[in-house]
Amino acid sequence: MKQDRRQFLKKSVVAAAALTAPSLIMQAASHQTTRSSSKMKLTWTPYDLQLRHTFTISGFSRKTTPVVLTRLEYDGLTGYGEASLPPYLGETQASVIEFLKKVDLSGFSDPTHLEEILMYVDSIAPANTAAKASIDIALHDLAGKIMGTPWHKIFGLDKRHVPDTTFTIGIDSDEMVREKTREAMGRFHILKVKVGGLDDKRMIEAIRSVTDLPLAVDANQGWKNRSEALEMICWMKEKGVVMVEQPMPKTEIDHIAWLTQESPLPIFADESVQRLADVERLKGVFSGINIKLMKCTGMHEAWKMRQLAQSLGMKVMMGCMTETSCAISAAAQLYAGMDFADLDGALLIANDCFDGATLENGKIIASDKPGIGVVPNRELTFSR
Repeated sequence: MKQDRRQFLKKSVVAAAALTAPSLIMQAASHQTTRSSSKMKLTWTPYDLQLRHTFTISGFSRKTTPVVLTRLEYDGLTGYGEASLPPYLGETQASVIEFLKKVDLSGFSDPTHLEEILMYVDSIAPANTAAKASIDIALHDLAGKIMGTPWHKIFGLDKRHVPDTTFTIGIDSDEMVREKTREAMGRFHILKVKVGGLDDKRMIEAIRSVTDLPLAVDANQGWKNRSEALEMICWMKEKGVVMVEQPMPKTEIDHIAWLTQESPLPIFADESVQRLADVERLKGVFSGINIKLMKCTGMHEAWKMRQLAQSLGMKVMMGCMTETSCAISAAAQLYAGMDFADLDGALLIANDCFDGATLENGKIIASDKPGIGVVPNRELTFSR
């Protein structure tokens, strides 16, 4: 009976996947006629990521990133999720766990009803986007395993039709910048440079003393004057920079719109965009948006943001926090066909606890395993 039910779901969902619309995919899945008596069981565990290098952006530095890993069990299958919690986003392990304790999935008998379940999760409390993403990712992993299909196939995507991922170099001394640059050589085809301070030109010149690889820059709202920002962008273009993220504070909408209009490089929103409701108002302000699962509540909303932005003629980038291969693998399932990618989060840590998407010739390639395609590579103890 269990096998018949899974086969039915797989056939109906894969057939609907050609439409590449999650609502239609889930509608197809809802035609399931044989239901299990199983209930979804949600558990979690806090985990601290150890960075290979001290990570510095405009404003602060850190050597670790706290995360909370989630697990959803149902009918003999297990889905994994993750909430990554860099301090500037305001969520903590304690706040995530407090949110997860409020989640009651006993009223849902079918994990493939993603829209219904995730609407409920989103309604529990405002904000808490990383906590919500940890459930969304685990739910997608579980639903994909029920269907026996990886999500890139459900979305109708070619997992190899992806942009190169950047490798991030934080603000540092010339010596460390050159060391990090050499670490990337032969593995990556584009580098991402954190700027937004007094040392921006020094950072670029230090990298240029080692390589002529294309560069993306992320100012993290660090530039305050639009004319000076434009002057810096023009200089950076001559140094091989190909795109700029969040050059000015997110409140400076009119100045950013002017800068985007005058800039010789595409300007992407990061701090200015979080969820689906933010996308349409940014048309004409930015050239494109950077979608991050931890900010938008997970894969379900990320897909909608991608579709809306592209329909508005905007470019799309898939980004990440410092994350394990769990969250990176989830992002890898839906970024095919985007313009840029920054999915090196798991490569920046020394204690990744999952195996999943892999770096191949400068690209993060999704696994063909069902769901998001991850398996733990060490013992993890989950509890409520």
